Amino acid sequence: MTSELNSYDVVVIGGGAAGLSAALMLGRTRRSVAVVDAGHPRNSPASGVHGFLTREGMNPLDLVAAGRADVQLYGGVIVPGTAVDVASTDDSRDRFRTTLDDGTVLLSRRLLLTTGLSDVLPEIPGLREQWGQEVLHCPFCHGWEVRDQQIGILGTSAMSVHQALLFRQWSNNITLLLNDTVEPTEEEWEHLAARGVSVVDGSVARVLNQNDGGTLSGVELTGGRVVPLEALVVAPRFVANTGIFASLGLAPVQHPMGVGEHLATDEMGATGVDGVWAAGNVANLMLQVLPSAASGSVAAMAINNDLMVEELQQDLAAHRASSMGASSSAATLRDSRIGAEVS
Repeated sequence: MTSELNSYDVVVIGGGAAGLSAALMLGRTRRSVAVVDAGHPRNSPASGVHGFLTREGMNPLDLVAAGRADVQLYGGVIVPGTAVDVASTDDSRDRFRTTLDDGTVLLSRRLLLTTGLSDVLPEIPGLREQWGQEVLHCPFCHGWEVRDQQIGILGTSAMSVHQALLFRQWSNNITLLLNDTVEPTEEEWEHLAARGVSVVDGSVARVLNQNDGGTLSGVELTGGRVVPLEALVVAPRFVANTGIFASLGLAPVQHPMGVGEHLATDEMGATGVDGVWAAGNVANLMLQVLPSAASGSVAAMAINNDLMVEELQQDLAAHRASSMGASSSAATLRDSRIGAEVS
């Protein structure tokens, strides 16, 4: 690593659970690694991280701070800022150039993309203000926190019926708001009735908050009817943050469940571009925090192994070009091993 040139084995773009977990693993393999991050995690509106063993209920920003400290223990560098351009170079070693919003340029042998996703919410007044609090989407992340409450399910797609049936595990007071968008099938009507889910027709005009800014109190339908609620479930459209990666030849693809777009990778996180990996929500829209961290570790191991193979080939070329010669030195090493066994 030549720090004067900001050159690293790996540059990780994105400092959430996936990026930091990858950087930790890379640091422990004695790789030089830089993590580019603006410090605005997607889950920052939430009061706590859930389902993360040993970190249950931890504030998302505290989790990031702890992760950064772990990375720095092994020589990893946290670079504050936002990547605005990523490009391949003609350099056989520093194959990638990452440019930040302040003009900083980072060179690297490999790239790991962990930029996460953005939640595209319905344009309903009052909804975004409560996002991550009383407005939520994942029952496994936040269902426990709203258990036994009056929970509304905002109809946004055919998946809304499934959401209503799923949240019924956490409360027996579930209301599906069709929102002039969802029309259950005959079978779904029966399922909803069997589970005791209430169904309300009409479009949702706005989300109501107590005292114009407090906790959620319900929704108002077009026409003025108010449906009292304590929590509102919304299925956003997930869009992976991939914009600046088009210059590398990477483009998002539709998720098979129809919930948004993400980068396609193999099981180890490798993208279709040689030398570039992706992990976390940018590559899998459905991951929670813990599996996102795990995916970063997996990608880091794959990147390290790829670098090792490259280094082996370089060492082999140098070894074979040496005056000793490949066959004679290999024989010397082999004979030395045999001699040690005999002795």
